[in-house]
Amino acid sequence: MVDRLANSEANSKRIAVVESCFGAAGQPLAIPGRVLIGEGVLTKLCRKKPKARQFFLFNDILVYGNIVIQKKKYNKQHIIPLESVTIDTMPDDGDLRNGWLIKTPTKSFAVYAATATEKSEWMNHIGKCVGDLLQKSGKSPTGEHAAVWVPDSEASVCMRCQKVKFTPVSRRHHCRKCGFVVCGPCSEKKYLLPSQSSKPVRVCEYCYSQLTSGSLAPRSDSISRPGFGNLSDDDDEDDSSD
Repeated sequence: MVDRLANSEANSKRIAVVESCFGAAGQPLAIPGRVLIGEGVLTKLCRKKPKARQFFLFNDILVYGNIVIQKKKYNKQHIIPLESVTIDTMPDDGDLRNGWLIKTPTKSFAVYAATATEKSEWMNHIGKCVGDLLQKSGKSPTGEHAAVWVPDSEASVCMRCQKVKFTPVSRRHHCRKCGFVVCGPCSEKKYLLPSQSSKPVRVCEYCYSQLTSGSLAPRSDSISRPGFGNLSDDDDEDDSSD
């Protein structure tokens, strides 16, 4: 089906519509062989609260953005190459249902569909696209992924020192290596994580010592929240740099 649609007029028109919805600020999306597989609204967990985002699945990329006017205007376009994507299902937990993790070397986050059927369709289509890309390129699945961030609401005190309480003055920060919510004193160090940034990024004391000693291993103190997982920040958050 994808091969049949690749150079069709209908597919070109659909992609042109998506481009126009993002306006001049969006990146061009029409390239030879690219096919728009599907689209829909998913709830993306940002560091402060869940937010509705418009997602578009192509045969080689996943695109999402903020909804300004449904089906007419979106902004803050994000483009994720599917070759670098790994998806993991999450069990339902209270109001958070039909979710899965989208993990890449640069950014990892959780999304939720409106129904179990919709979740199944999204995961199946994404998985098929990733599998086809890897088969054609001969590449292996990505082994490293950015940490998914623990949400602000899950930490009232620093997750490293367990002493500093967060207040309007004592702000929350996120370690880019482990995703923990940490206080300022526990995250004064920066370290270059090339897959995430060309500049050194904030890391906690624990990860910094492990990174600089070359002995960083899977965390034995990691916190698991079945059904909720952790999440990444969104670039549209006022304090997403922390």
